[in-house]
Amino acid sequence: MRIALREAEKGLGRCSPNPAVGAVLVRGGKLISTGYHRKAGRPHAEIEALSKAPASAICGSTLYVTLEPCSTFGRTPPCTDAIIATRIERVVVGSIDRNPVHAGKGIERLRSAGIRVTTGILENQCRLLNVGFDRWISSGRPWVIAKIAQSLDGRITRPPGESTALTGEAAHRRVQRLRATVDAIMIGAETLRQDNPRLTVRGIRGARQPWRVIVTRTGALPPESKLLTDNFRERTLVFRDRSWDEILADLGKRGVTRLLVEGGGDLLGELLDADLIDELWSFFAPLLTGGDRPSFGGNGVPDNAAAKILHQCRFERFDSDILIHGFVRSPEEIS
Repeated sequence: MRIALREAEKGLGRCSPNPAVGAVLVRGGKLISTGYHRKAGRPHAEIEALSKAPASAICGSTLYVTLEPCSTFGRTPPCTDAIIATRIERVVVGSIDRNPVHAGKGIERLRSAGIRVTTGILENQCRLLNVGFDRWISSGRPWVIAKIAQSLDGRITRPPGESTALTGEAAHRRVQRLRATVDAIMIGAETLRQDNPRLTVRGIRGARQPWRVIVTRTGALPPESKLLTDNFRERTLVFRDRSWDEILADLGKRGVTRLLVEGGGDLLGELLDADLIDELWSFFAPLLTGGDRPSFGGNGVPDNAAAKILHQCRFERFDSDILIHGFVRSPEEIS
């Protein structure tokens, strides 16, 4: 299942609004083939794994899949029918599909056909992989990921005239990999004016370019900015004086399941105050800068007891920079 999870991760940001799924075929303790869902409308992970395996090796084998196989016709035929036709002996499932059209029905269909099914293997990891899909299928809105690069004293900019980059190249490469897993990247109008970013995915082979989203109150945007003039300008959306409910609902209708917010501090503060941040990626550079540009603005919490607590924290080092990654939602809320 861990191999299947690694396969599934390859599809994040490429197969939306479908969930990212990985599959592994095993027989006699030997790995036969692997597969993942590459793009909406393309074969699902199970079908890819089966198509890559020798026909003589499939009968009597075990299929490991991170998400319950689908049992209905969509853009592709039901995976359960293909699995049953191959005389696979056993299917091991990581998590049940949250889509009510599918939930539990694939498991029932396989068992009715005489296939042994085991569920709940590495369930938490499999579910965390598709929190964006689960949020989108249940509410029509995306999962919101906040990304910050800040100094040790919680500031996000250097003095005027200096490069806006605080962290080094290794951390920047990690951000590109993160960008490649999302469907949209959001900034505020002030970040556009100050930094003139590209918000593109670079250095990731085969990555799909996410939507670039600008949130503005006045609509006063520099017409020469890269987001409005470059080759991806058709992938830029501008929301002027819209509520967060309207913005998130609009993005959901466009199939955005994972939204990455890259600041600045006022925008992140608004989202924090509104309890709309689900996940945090916070990069710290070994700098002390001071100044009046905190990573999070807004009203803040009234006391420490009301502070947001990160769950399932992970720490990574990139040269001299440190990443703290965690979920603002508790495991119970995520599930």
